[in-house]
Amino acid sequence: MYFKVAAGIALALAAQPAAAEVVASSEAGFVTRATAEVPADPGATWQKLIAPQTWWNRAHTFSGDSANLYLDAQGGGCFCEKLPLKDGAPGARAGSVAHMRVVYAEPGKALRMVGSLGPLQSEALTGTLTITLKPGGTGTRIVMEYIVGGYMRYKTAEIAPAVDNVLAEQLASLAAALGSVPDAAGPEAKPKPKPKAKPKP
Repeated sequence: MYFKVAAGIALALAAQPAAAEVVASSEAGFVTRATAEVPADPGATWQKLIAPQTWWNRAHTFSGDSANLYLDAQGGGCFCEKLPLKDGAPGARAGSVAHMRVVYAEPGKALRMVGSLGPLQSEALTGTLTITLKPGGTGTRIVMEYIVGGYMRYKTAEIAPAVDNVLAEQLASLAAALGSVPDAAGPEAKPKPKPKAKPKP
């Protein structure tokens, strides 16, 4: 299940994914930000972004299968997940999860969704996830910012880094699907230039 609270926090903190940071935090909420550079143009990046079933980590789904995710990228659309029947009674309906609701969608430029992800869903919180795409270099720069505020029963100092790391993991997965790595991974993550051959005597 998505973000099994205690285990999920421990796992997320242990993973320490790159390309993200908690940029603000208080008892009222927190803000996380992650960035990545990908070689694809904004149009191709957008098409991959709105197909989460092709890159979202299945470990962070309720069903355990990313193929059950879908995103209707228009105002009022849903970032949702199907919960297929396993041993349900005959005639029972399959379940579903509404992770977030789309409030702004500008193809190739920005996607904004509102919703409380994972364990935050059970709390009295408002979460706004904004993903912007900007041409940069030979590809696209992706910025993923999640602002959460309201009342919750978790300690901000524990849950904020966990949420931050999970979102960084998702962005890293998206970047990998587009042929790149998060830009905050550091210079060691980028290919080093080959040394010039020494002239023969």
